[in-house]
Amino acid sequence: MSRKDRATSHTKRALSFGVAALVATAMLTTGANAQPTEEELPQLSAVIEPLSPGVTESQVFAELAAHNAQRRSALHGYSVFRTYQVIDLKGKVHAEEVGRMEFLAPDKKTFTVDSESGSGLVRHMALNPLINSEIEAAAGKEHHDSAISADNYSLNLLGEQQLGPYRCFVAKAVPKRNDKYLFEGKVWIDVNDYSVVRIEGHPAKKLSFWIQHADFVRQYQRIDGFWLPEKDQTLVQVRLYGKKMLQIEHWNYVVNEGQSTNARSAVRKTTVTQKLAQTARDESAESGERNEQQGSGLGNKPLNRSNR
Repeated sequence: MSRKDRATSHTKRALSFGVAALVATAMLTTGANAQPTEEELPQLSAVIEPLSPGVTESQVFAELAAHNAQRRSALHGYSVFRTYQVIDLKGKVHAEEVGRMEFLAPDKKTFTVDSESGSGLVRHMALNPLINSEIEAAAGKEHHDSAISADNYSLNLLGEQQLGPYRCFVAKAVPKRNDKYLFEGKVWIDVNDYSVVRIEGHPAKKLSFWIQHADFVRQYQRIDGFWLPEKDQTLVQVRLYGKKMLQIEHWNYVVNEGQSTNARSAVRKTTVTQKLAQTARDESAESGERNEQQGSGLGNKPLNRSNR
């Protein structure tokens, strides 16, 4: 292969990875533990159980909005190390960038590169634009209404599912308009904190001629009462070039450094209050059931209740 042909091939490969970054950029604005196989992103194996009585779509949206507003007001800043990788389906890393992202409320993000490896062209065309897009979005230079809210989505509640240590409502998310910054798929919402724990799906609108299909998974983790990204994986079927993977891992968070103890614990205190209230509601429900049983002649027979 001539030098010109090699350069052309390298450029085409970088362009295909740039397309993968375009999908990841769209998904990162929306506010997985296993490695991907050759055909799909990691899936969950836990059974979806029946929904608790009385839970409605409007209630979940209202609680989600209220809790998110509370968390935003309590989050003054954080820093996190990130590893960005462009990987083929055989596991070969074509480009990697490791660095530290710092956020200062309400709208400032900065990224400091610690190390770089692999193709410089791929980093330039895929990873750097992705990082810059997130920084500009935080600063309000690119505003996109992509919140998981009643204005943007309809939720079809499917049930409840255990996602690691988190008990979650599971819902099918249906976008209300064709918008590349919205997604169609599933969302997992913690039943106690009313925070998004996991999102999986694909863009609501086709992003470009080159992208035949795109799927993504974003997993969140709970740190000091805040829910922050843990891992992003975007698998893209690119016309003529096959499937590409863009992966971001988030690690070593430091949240509200330098803030007062009261500021750092505001969300944790709220969560404790919520759990106490939930416990009181559960005890009240159990007391009501015992009274009903006594009134119906069941006496002290054990209740048939399943443990979560």
